[in-house]
Amino acid sequence: MRIITYNVNGIRSAVKKGFYDWLKTDPADIICLQEVKAQKSDIDIASLEEIGFTTNWFCAQKKGYSGVAILSKIKPDNVIEGCQILQSDFEGRVIQANFGALTVISAYFPSGTSGEERQAYKYVWLNEFLDYLNELRKTRPNLIICGDYNIAHTEIDVHNPKSAKRITGFLPDERAWFDKFLNNGYVDGFRHINKEPHQYTWWNVMRPSNRLENKGWRIDYINVSESLKDRIDDVKIFPEVKHSDHCPLYLELK
Repeated sequence: MRIITYNVNGIRSAVKKGFYDWLKTDPADIICLQEVKAQKSDIDIASLEEIGFTTNWFCAQKKGYSGVAILSKIKPDNVIEGCQILQSDFEGRVIQANFGALTVISAYFPSGTSGEERQAYKYVWLNEFLDYLNELRKTRPNLIICGDYNIAHTEIDVHNPKSAKRITGFLPDERAWFDKFLNNGYVDGFRHINKEPHQYTWWNVMRPSNRLENKGWRIDYINVSESLKDRIDDVKIFPEVKHSDHCPLYLELK
């Protein structure tokens, strides 16, 4: 099973930059999207189906904001929109698809960049989401949690960790939550295979040279339950794919 997670930073913008043509190259069996920034009526679902994807969307109530999706060439057994947490579901942050014994989640974690109120909500959301995962795992033990986590976990995941320590996304409490998350029985799929530095999935577009010079952050993840870690066969980052300020992250399971 080949899986990609990709924050497209607006599906309509990504399409204009060749997103559908990229999908035609068959990059994965399952593609989890975040920040689609659209309602279902705004999306050319017919074209995606022509390429061979079953599509499932969970959009924010607010137009042009947030939203997640799962595109799959394997038809899911069932799909659950949201995580039954009111504000998170209002913002369209979580969608789940079950494929046999495997559960794939596409999640768009809140960012704290707009101020203290949203940073405070980010911490609330992180704890609520971990509780949701731990409860879900009681009946669905094989979880694959894809998404834009809006957190760089360790110093190797930021090009300049010294200057980033006071920036949301690399704050001590956020990184401590990530430690707690992994200690609850989850595995960073990419780092399970790839220990190399300079592996990033997001670049600040306010400084266009950052992507050219690979001065980025790794804030996108495909994390899995401990039960699946020995089935991770390959991981990749595709910085050459440029429909967004993020790039796709790939994981293959035996």
